[in-house]
Amino acid sequence: MLSPDQRAQLLLEALTQDEKIDLLAGDEVTGVAGGEGKHTGTQNGVSRLGFPTIYYSDGPVGPRQGKVTAMPTPMADAAAWDPKVAAAYGRQVAEEVRAKGNDVVYAPTINLMRTPLNGRTFEAFGEDPFLVSRTAVAWVKAAQATGVLVNIKHFAFNNQEGRSACCANMVKPGDQTAAIRQYPDMEGGRMKVNVTVDERTMHETELMAFEAAVKEAHVASIMCSYNKVHGVFACENDELLKGILSSWGFQGFVLSDYLAAHDTGPSLKGGLDFEPWPGFDVYGPAPVNAALLSGDASMTDVDRHVKQMLRTFFAYGVLDRDAYKDDTASIPQKAHQNVAQHIEEQAITLLKNRGRVLPLNAKKLKSVAVIGAGGDTFITGGGSGNVTPFRYVSPRQAIAARVAKGTKVLVDDGSDAARAAGVAKQADVALVFTPDYQTEGVDRSCLSLECPTAFGDQDGLIAQVAAANKRTIVVLETGGPVLTPWRAKVPGIVEAWYPGQEGGTAIARMLFGDIDAGGRLPATFPKSEAQLPTAGDPEKYPGVNNEETYKEGVFLGYKWYDAHKLAPAFPFGFGLSYTSFKLDRLKLKGRTVTARVRNIGRRAGSTVVQLYVGLPSSAAVPQPPRALKGYRKLALKRGRAATVRFTLSDRALSYWDTNAHDWRIAPGRYNVQLGFSSRNTRTVGTLTQAG
Repeated sequence: MLSPDQRAQLLLEALTQDEKIDLLAGDEVTGVAGGEGKHTGTQNGVSRLGFPTIYYSDGPVGPRQGKVTAMPTPMADAAAWDPKVAAAYGRQVAEEVRAKGNDVVYAPTINLMRTPLNGRTFEAFGEDPFLVSRTAVAWVKAAQATGVLVNIKHFAFNNQEGRSACCANMVKPGDQTAAIRQYPDMEGGRMKVNVTVDERTMHETELMAFEAAVKEAHVASIMCSYNKVHGVFACENDELLKGILSSWGFQGFVLSDYLAAHDTGPSLKGGLDFEPWPGFDVYGPAPVNAALLSGDASMTDVDRHVKQMLRTFFAYGVLDRDAYKDDTASIPQKAHQNVAQHIEEQAITLLKNRGRVLPLNAKKLKSVAVIGAGGDTFITGGGSGNVTPFRYVSPRQAIAARVAKGTKVLVDDGSDAARAAGVAKQADVALVFTPDYQTEGVDRSCLSLECPTAFGDQDGLIAQVAAANKRTIVVLETGGPVLTPWRAKVPGIVEAWYPGQEGGTAIARMLFGDIDAGGRLPATFPKSEAQLPTAGDPEKYPGVNNEETYKEGVFLGYKWYDAHKLAPAFPFGFGLSYTSFKLDRLKLKGRTVTARVRNIGRRAGSTVVQLYVGLPSSAAVPQPPRALKGYRKLALKRGRAATVRFTLSDRALSYWDTNAHDWRIAPGRYNVQLGFSSRNTRTVGTLTQAG
């Protein structure tokens, strides 16, 4: 039987020069806008040879191709801290992408959250490279098992959209066009910014998830990003597309983000295989033929790119099956609703529960106030993650269905804080649903709930409602970390993320104790913006004259807070349960860590045991006090116990050696810790490695 390479070579030889060139670029301009029957990208095949058209689809939350099962956003997926949940997410997105007639999905987004101000924070998996890697690998494997090819993005260091000098705070939900219009006046805009990052930081942060997706999940495709890295645009960057990808053994193909391809000659000579959008035509027939005539590129370059794509299509079976049909009716909506609800239930994170204000007791509750824009509004992010749900169950609807007969549900949209406070005063408990809005195209101008202003003064709303009702519970529906200046004034805080179409049901079940809060934070919530690793230095963020430098190095997220002894509002890995858990019998034998986890509380619940390691630190190679190296989610009944076991690999004990340009285990003492968050750990023991 012929190998994918051999089959690709035979097909390549059968193609004419014009047919080869035509395969380098997409063939449909308007699909990127989304809509029923619209594929994000279309690559016309060669009917003469029976080579079919290949269709490409967003997205991180599902296809933007008419109505779909709107999932909780990817940050919620990461908040579940569970590879099984990540696999369910990837599988379901791929199934709906396939049902819409697509062969390739542009997802998941695995860029690290360098700053929570990033407009696409909601679309990715948080701040920790290990958590992002494990989530990405599970997602990719499950998605590709459906027959859909995965295209991970955005390679690499696309960690910001840019800050607008005029009007980012005025962007409204669903209005990505307004964000795009701001490109010309943005500092550090993704189209222009140049990232300067040292070699060690590259490999120990952003590149880790991409490497894992290539080596472990065998991802089929990678999307190169808009920004420059070390002075060269990512889509023609040999360091990224030839050096790093080759060192990982990547055998798939590279396509550009929309507008991310720039110069035809360098792209052809480099590692860019496909430009999916013909609107700006770097790889269209005219510019490619011009590059060939001028000598800026050769047909050998064209053949290399076309063969890379053909090889991938053969390796993943695309050319050995019938084309997928665009048939929305084939989506099993009820089954997919259940998956979306389960993921949200595993993602909801309980941040505060003073006096056990939660769970609510439906039998004793005579009245409940549902206040705020998030109580009745479908909340999701803008851009490639902006999907249209088959249906939407709001928190208000789900709470009204869950309360006991005769219980009053009082409703206020929160647009007038004084009026909302009056409503809250009449109720036994006040539930305030406060969303934010994030979108591809522009970063947030601040981390408060007033950025953007679309939902009004929500911090003021919370303060007035809390003053009127001592049993006020805030339910955040945000894409990532936000400031919580009112947190001391309320007894209950819940982070529900952008919860998806079934979010209302999941939130109600959690509030009334039908389920435990399953989530843990995949990103640190700061007390103030001044605590952010990028704060106070425009050269870090958003950049000066579109030049930004990753001066924080490997001290990303909680590692920055730990190293600088900063107390966040809520730490990475944090989340409460309706029950209590205890770790005991902690042991370190060789490189194996074991412990017993006991549910010592009043009811069944779930927790996440987290393994952190502090590597030997020196002036030459500074290390954070702790870094996540393992985790396990457990659901235990009251009084039950389970044993967790972790084995530390060479990679877990390694740092990137810039002299050897490879991973190396440093001699010295390694502090091994177990706990329930980055700020709640116990030392298990010390591991010593000889030089």
